[in-house]
Amino acid sequence: MSDSAPDTTPDLTSLVPDWLTVPDLAERLGLRLSDVRTLIEDRELLALRIGERRVLAVPAGFVDDDGPLPALRGTFTVLADGGMNDEEVVRWLHTPDDTLPVAGTPLDAIRAGFKTEVRKRAMEEAF
Repeated sequence: MSDSAPDTTPDLTSLVPDWLTVPDLAERLGLRLSDVRTLIEDRELLALRIGERRVLAVPAGFVDDDGPLPALRGTFTVLADGGMNDEEVVRWLHTPDDTLPVAGTPLDAIRAGFKTEVRKRAMEEAF
């Protein structure tokens, strides 16, 4: 979340279809800005600086109407423990994987209820 974080590549912004800025996320979830920042600091959400203005934003797929997807925090931890930085984690979660039980990305599989399978893949990838 620091200002010195590397800028994301155009490839990543193409890979992740929708992003929510901190103010947009606060409005969507009915939270204060400081509460959204706490979610990011506590790694319940990952945020990257995107675009020319390097705006701090969260991939929209990381949240639903109730807030951050609960299965993500542990998945973030597994991937980070394996040496991935936040940008690599976001990229991994949004990269299609035809070996998962559902078509699409690891994030799609998490949303479909396959948290355990995704974490197994994350551990294999990370270690």
